Amino acid sequence: METAALFWSGGKDAAYACFIAKKSYHIKHLITTFSRSTGRVTMHGLDQSLLERQAQATGIPLKIMWTEGATNEAYEKAFSDILDQLKKEGITTIIFGDIFLEDLREYRDALLEKHGLKSFYPLWKKDTSHLLDEMTAAGFDAIVCCADGEYFSEDVLGSSIRSLPEGDYDPCGENGEYHTFCFSGPLFKQEIAYQTGKIIVQHFTIGNSTKTFRYLEIC
Repeated sequence: METAALFWSGGKDAAYACFIAKKSYHIKHLITTFSRSTGRVTMHGLDQSLLERQAQATGIPLKIMWTEGATNEAYEKAFSDILDQLKKEGITTIIFGDIFLEDLREYRDALLEKHGLKSFYPLWKKDTSHLLDEMTAAGFDAIVCCADGEYFSEDVLGSSIRSLPEGDYDPCGENGEYHTFCFSGPLFKQEIAYQTGKIIVQHFTIGNSTKTFRYLEIC
C-alpha cells in the first residue's frame, strides 16, 4: 500500500475523500493550510484546535502548512516546503478532495510534478447532485461554517448539510458557495464536540465586484 498525505480543510469533501482513499493508501498525515495572519484555515475560517480534534478522531497526525500573505508566491513557497518534508518521509502521493475544478488541479499537479510526487482525487468528476446524498448515506454530517452572501442568508450558518435550502448553487459548494466543518462520520472514532459563536462578516473585492462572506465562529 502506497504512503500518502491528504490535504485537509476540516470540511465534508476532505473527510469523505479521506474515507475513500484509506481503502487504497496508507495516509500518514493530514495537511491543513493555515494563514499566519488569521491563525485559521483559509476560506473555512476554522481554528487549529478544531482541526486537531478532528485529526485525533481519525487517528492520523495533523501537519500544518503555514502561509505568509495571500499571494501565489507565498502559497507556492509554503506548498513547496511541505512537499519537500513529505517526500523525505517516503510519501509518494498527495490526496485532494476537489471535484471538478480543472484549473486548480492542473496548478497543483504541476507543482507536485516538480517534486516527483503523484496526486489522487477520490471525488474527481463525481456528480455533485448525488455526491452530497452519498456522503450523508455513508454516515457523514457537517455544518455550514462559511457562506457566500450571493447564495445564502446568514440563517444557513450552523445548518447541517442534511438540511441545506434549495438554490442556484452547486450542491457541494464546489465553486466556493459554502464551506463546512465535518463533525461526524465513519472516518472518526467519535463525534467531534463543538460550540458555535458569533457571525463574522467579511467583504472581498474581486475585479469590479464585491463579495460578502459570512463566517460562523466554532470552537
